Amino acid sequence: MNMIGSAQNLVTLLLGLAALALEVFAFVDAIRHRPDAYVAAGKRTKQFWSIVTGISALVGFVFVFSPLNLLGILAVVGAGIYLADVRPALRQVSGRGSAQGPYGPW
Repeated sequence: MNMIGSAQNLVTLLLGLAALALEVFAFVDAIRHRPDAYVAAGKRTKQFWSIVTGISALVGFVFVFSPLNLLGILAVVGAGIYLADVRPALRQVSGRGSAQGPYGPW
């Protein structure tokens, strides 16, 4: 049984590290875009997304050994919303992204 517990602890730690990497990536990406790009993309302000992703990264760091609690999940959700919705819009506005899907235009 001790080996199973060790494996579970290792999996939990790996999940926590993956979540922390996602949250830190979202925070760094949020602070590197220009403030006017957020407005041009029709999203909330740079300050708002910097705070959301920064708090997500901080919570992810605090709960790196137990990422499956409510705050850890909310931190991943905050960073995930930024990465799935805001980041593509910012990339498109700044000319780095395209409106092309894998099989043609959206």
